[in-house]
Amino acid sequence: MTARARVTVLTNPASGHGSAPHAAERAIRQFQKRGVDVVAIAGRDAAHARQLTEGALERGMDALVVVGGDGIISLALQVLARTETPLGIVPAGTGNDHAREFGIPTRDPEAAADVIVDGIVDTVDLGHIVGADGTRRWFGTVMAAGFDSLVTDRTNRMRWPHGRMRYNVAMVAELSQLRLLPFRLSFDGAEVSTDLTLAAFGNTRSYGGGMRICPNADPRDGLLDVTMVASASRTRLIRLFPTVFKGTHVHLDEVTTRRARTITVESPGITAYADGEYVCPLPVEVSAVPGALKILRPG
Repeated sequence: MTARARVTVLTNPASGHGSAPHAAERAIRQFQKRGVDVVAIAGRDAAHARQLTEGALERGMDALVVVGGDGIISLALQVLARTETPLGIVPAGTGNDHAREFGIPTRDPEAAADVIVDGIVDTVDLGHIVGADGTRRWFGTVMAAGFDSLVTDRTNRMRWPHGRMRYNVAMVAELSQLRLLPFRLSFDGAEVSTDLTLAAFGNTRSYGGGMRICPNADPRDGLLDVTMVASASRTRLIRLFPTVFKGTHVHLDEVTTRRARTITVESPGITAYADGEYVCPLPVEVSAVPGALKILRPG
């Protein structure tokens, strides 16, 4: 009998353009094969999914397994942060940056289920955002503000085209209006006023499906890695873009990096996104919270 005898499986039906329910079926079959008792939940919407997750947590389980992408993981983190219940991931989203960080197989629900049964429980940090408007939000990967949050704002307003293409169209539109944005930041109390294209605050290394925006971030060091890009030149920003997938952009002149436990971020008219999800308008205080999450990963 496995150490994880009872798991709750939370599925986002829309993840990965609707492929999550199929991935969930495959993972659940594998759990049953391995003698694990499964309770499956799927919310009608985010609020309902959260309610079901909180109910499952009260009843007790050996792990909460999330089938989907970083969006549904973000929802689970709001419930699991600072609890003893570990998070298991069966990746079925478009970005899968959490899975990438912790070495969880991405196109193989059975292998991901095996990691949940046989893997180790790792204790890692989470990021925590407190907005001036009262918002409080946990995140696992990266909080972004600036050019990329403007692109996401625009993507969310667009009805066409669909999928990745919509994001690309939004990016081209924002590039045509590229400008430096005034930022006021404080890093553990040290204040900086500067003009930036974007700022990213990483608990882990990647966002946006493998862009290693904070290539040296470590979710066990109690700190956030901050990557700041300052370029008003479209050509240079477009050239910088491919280097982000390798993480080599941090060596370029337009890029500066810092590390801090708590950072305040202010820029008029800019919103914060974390784990790819809308959080709130700036200003915010964002901090690393050591050991806030238990996560299952390969041993």
